[in-house]
Amino acid sequence: MSTAVEVAPLRLAERVVADPPVVLAPMAGITNTAFRRLCREAMATRLAPGRAGGLFVSEMITSRALVERNDKTFQLIRFEADERPRSVQLYGVDPAVVGRAVRMIVEQDLADHVDLNFGCPVPKVTRRGGGSALPWRIDLFGDLINAAVRNARGAVPVTVKMRIGIDDAHRTYREAALRAQDAGVAAVALHGRTAAQFYGGSADWEPIADLVELLDIPVLGNGDLWEADDALRMLAETGCAGVVIGRGCLGRPWVFADLAAAFAGHPVRARPALRAVAATMYRHAELLVRWLRSDRGVVEFRKHVAWYLKGFAVGTKLRGRLASASSLAELADLLAELDPDQPFPEAVVGQPRGRTSGARPVALPAGWLADRASRAVPSSAELDDSGG
Repeated sequence: MSTAVEVAPLRLAERVVADPPVVLAPMAGITNTAFRRLCREAMATRLAPGRAGGLFVSEMITSRALVERNDKTFQLIRFEADERPRSVQLYGVDPAVVGRAVRMIVEQDLADHVDLNFGCPVPKVTRRGGGSALPWRIDLFGDLINAAVRNARGAVPVTVKMRIGIDDAHRTYREAALRAQDAGVAAVALHGRTAAQFYGGSADWEPIADLVELLDIPVLGNGDLWEADDALRMLAETGCAGVVIGRGCLGRPWVFADLAAAFAGHPVRARPALRAVAATMYRHAELLVRWLRSDRGVVEFRKHVAWYLKGFAVGTKLRGRLASASSLAELADLLAELDPDQPFPEAVVGQPRGRTSGARPVALPAGWLADRASRAVPSSAELDDSGG
C-alpha cells in the first residue's frame, strides 16, 4: 500500500511550479498541445484543492527553425490560453543560435520555461553533435548553456535534460551537470541510460542518486517509470526532487491521475475498462482535430492506437481499421465495435511501452570523440525543422 511521499513542490521560478513535482517528458511527435491537455486533465481529477499540477513540456522545438520563424515550429510552440506554465523544450548545437532562440522566447513571451535537449539519442540528432552527443564536447556544452541562461535574462528558468553519457566509456553526466549548475540552470533531469543503450535494457538510477549528492539544485529522475509506484520507488531510492514521465504515459494519459494520487498517499490506481479507454481515445483524436483544424488530426492519432489497446483482446482486423481511420465519424463507428465491458488487462501493468530497441553504436560527427575541448560547431549542426 502506498504512503504519502515527503517531497516539496518543484519551484523553478515564481510562476513555474510543479506540485506534485511531476514533468511530462518532451517527446517528438507526441507531446503536442492535444496530448498535454489530456495529461493535465487526468492529473486534475486527483489533485487536492490548491495544488498547481505538473509541468507538461512541448515536443522538441529546434532553435534554428524558431529563429527563422518556420511555420510548423510556430504551430508546435503554440499553447492554449489556459496552459500555464508554458514549458518549451529547445534543441540546438550552436550557442549563438540557441541564445537568439531563447532571447526570442523571452522578448515575444512565447513560454515561461525553457528545457534544453541533451538527451535525444536518435541518429539524425547525434550525428550532428546534438542531443546526447553534445555534452562530450564539454566546452561547447558550457558555451551553449551559458548562452541560453544569459539570454533568458532571469525572465524564464532554464533547465537541462540529459543522459548518463554517450556510452559507458564516455560518461558525461557529472561534469555536464556541474557546468550546467555553474551556468545558472534551475534544475537538471537525468535519464538513467547512455545514448548507446537507446531505449533498451534497464535504466540505471544510481547516477541520478549521484547527482542528488553532487548538486545544489534540484535533480529530476527519468527512465523506466511505467507506473506511479515506480515514481515513488525512484524518489525513495535516489532522493531526487521529482520525476520525468516519458514512455510510461503512451496510451496511458491517466498515469498522471495515478501520480497525483500516489504523491498524496492514496493507493488506488486507474485501471479503466475498455469503455473508458475508448472514450479517452476519441477525446485524444478530437483534441488533435481541434489543434490541427482538420481531420488530419485523426491521421496524427493513428500512432497512438496500439498503445491504448495494448493487452486488450481486440482482433487484428479491427486494430488495423482503427489504425487507419481518417475521420472522427469513422473512428467513433470503429470504437463502437469494441467490447466496452472488457476489464483492464492486468498483465500489461508495469510493462514497457513505446520504443524498446536496444544497444547500438552512436552516430557521431567525424572525429567527435578525439578532441573533447573543441568548441567548433559541426557543419549543418542545426536541424531546420521541429518535432517528430
